[in-house]
Amino acid sequence: MLHKTFTSLLLGAALLLTSALSAAAQGVMSFEKKDHDFSNVTEGTTATHEFKFKNTGNQPIVIANVQASCGCTTPDWTKTPVLPGKTGFIRASYNSAGRPGQFNKTVTVTSNATESSQMLTIKGTVLTKDELRPKFSAAELAKSPKLVIDRMSHDFGKMEAGQQPVARFTVKNAGKSPLELSTLTSNCYCVNFKTLPKAIQPGQSATIELQYGQRQIGQMVDVVTLHSNDITAPDPKITLRANVVQSLSQQSMLKEGGAAVPFK
Repeated sequence: MLHKTFTSLLLGAALLLTSALSAAAQGVMSFEKKDHDFSNVTEGTTATHEFKFKNTGNQPIVIANVQASCGCTTPDWTKTPVLPGKTGFIRASYNSAGRPGQFNKTVTVTSNATESSQMLTIKGTVLTKDELRPKFSAAELAKSPKLVIDRMSHDFGKMEAGQQPVARFTVKNAGKSPLELSTLTSNCYCVNFKTLPKAIQPGQSATIELQYGQRQIGQMVDVVTLHSNDITAPDPKITLRANVVQSLSQQSMLKEGGAAVPFK
């Protein structure tokens, strides 16, 4: 009887030891830091930070999932097992487009490490371009050129994909020094200057030509921002519209009897 009891105690101790060893044999995800402050972020840009960690345990770490607290944060991570002593990463990217103001977002990391769920934090303040504009003195503003444009939109109507129609705008310098147009930006990268005037003197006007090369099919609306040395106001935005079709050469058809024939 005593022998059986002693044997049972030995088996129990062995199981406890095996369980303890099994628990000890696990990866440990040690982050350099678990939060990051981007400080100020310019609206429209994507702020990205890479959280690095080291496996300080004795078994490989496999990251099962990384979940962001909102759709505006896109995570990426090390997809292969992180061996003991090696490093991995969790990358968090915040899309600031249309999201001015402060943000504080979390990313939850799930893995087979000792701490199976860990939370990372990114934060910052999204500033609009107007908020980032430098402050000028009254004298500087008084001497600045001033861009005045004849209209803020243009409709190309129906156009064929691949065509490059041109829209003409009249720009006047209502300021006190020469006006210089530098570049333009658009959300589609499908607009360019066809003609760009040299410096426009105070009180003078000039014509600018914007060439539109939209290839997507459908009712399109694209916004173009004109950049210049006018410091008195935000850069003007021009809205371009078009009904882009595959081809304008398709013939109209009329039915004569049961057959379709070209329109005459």
